[in-house]
Amino acid sequence: MLATENLWRAWSFEPLVLAGAIAATGFFAQGWRRLRRRRADLAPWSRVALFVSGVFLVTLAIVSPIDAIGERYLQSVHMLQHLLIADAGVVLILLAVRGPLAFFFLPPGLLAPLARAQPLRWALSFLLRPAVSFVAWLTVLVVWHLPPAYEAGLHHSLVHDAEHLSFIAAGTLVWTQLIDPARHRRLTSSQRLGYTALVYWAGQALAYTIAFSFTPLFPTYVDQPSRLLDLSALTDQKIAALAMVIEQTITVGGCFFLLLRASQRRQRRRALASSARQPA
Repeated sequence: MLATENLWRAWSFEPLVLAGAIAATGFFAQGWRRLRRRRADLAPWSRVALFVSGVFLVTLAIVSPIDAIGERYLQSVHMLQHLLIADAGVVLILLAVRGPLAFFFLPPGLLAPLARAQPLRWALSFLLRPAVSFVAWLTVLVVWHLPPAYEAGLHHSLVHDAEHLSFIAAGTLVWTQLIDPARHRRLTSSQRLGYTALVYWAGQALAYTIAFSFTPLFPTYVDQPSRLLDLSALTDQKIAALAMVIEQTITVGGCFFLLLRASQRRQRRRALASSARQPA
């Protein structure tokens, strides 16, 4: 275990994480350039900023001292890590590739064989059913916050890696339903609003369960003799839950607001079009 004075310098620079970040950025760059040559208005520089920010947040959460501090000392920091990789980073990446960029992300030489792979197409078609995406996301969220699974993730590196991968995958599934980057329209406008509300309240239910527990739920943080920031385990747990409440209110709540505003605009346009067709 690292001494507390060395925690703030505990950068891991894991090769697989960095390689994944570089590969993802490379795929995006080639797709953005190809689309920009055809239609610059569909590949603005703002998409580059969104994608790079998303990849940066996910990478930072895994290789920076956030990982070491959250793994052993502060549950609130561990919660921050999960929120960055499962929500904030994923949201920025999906916003970056929405629209035609979603189809340019992979180069043609790689996209074509993947598109012909029937097992892969079946698996994605199944996982991207709205109900399946939600159940997968909720299962990952709940299971990893059960004390035995949570503790296993803290003490076994392979389990911890599996935890991170599952959070990223589950976050991608549910946010794909909310953002709909490829415009598949699996949900109607009203269904997306309901889906967003369901995701929000499911996350809040877990956060409230953690926040209103009368005792610390995870022994690792209780048994830690070095209390960073002089936080008790129970106070730290409540801060972790509060972080989840705030982050989901910003991301999922913001998504609900934008979807609602877009729905209201469509209704006004339909009403205007209908009144314009009425005989004088």
